[in-house]
Amino acid sequence: MNVGVAHSEVNPNTRVMNSRGIWLAYTILVGLLHVVLLSIPFFSIPVVWTLTNVIHNLAMYVFLHTVKGTPFETPDQGKARLLTYWEQMDYGLQFTSSRKFLSISPIIL
Repeated sequence: MNVGVAHSEVNPNTRVMNSRGIWLAYTILVGLLHVVLLSIPFFSIPVVWTLTNVIHNLAMYVFLHTVKGTPFETPDQGKARLLTYWEQMDYGLQFTSSRKFLSISPIIL
């Protein structure tokens, strides 16, 4: 491992949603959140669905649209630090499969 050497990608954030199994992991995490909320005894099922939807949407808003920058050191001379994850994803291309998945998942939920 070379210490201090940047990744081969200019920005690894641009391809993480296209990684193998990430959509399945995303779906499992949402399901796990729902099961955890179901385990709270005084919540009814409609309340749990509402909480699952609200927590999911708040978390996605924060992670996709408010947090700027990248957790990786990138050689792009600071361009990524001014962009949110949604703007960085898929190199900024619109209507990719990842963006469609992240747009449809709250609707289905």
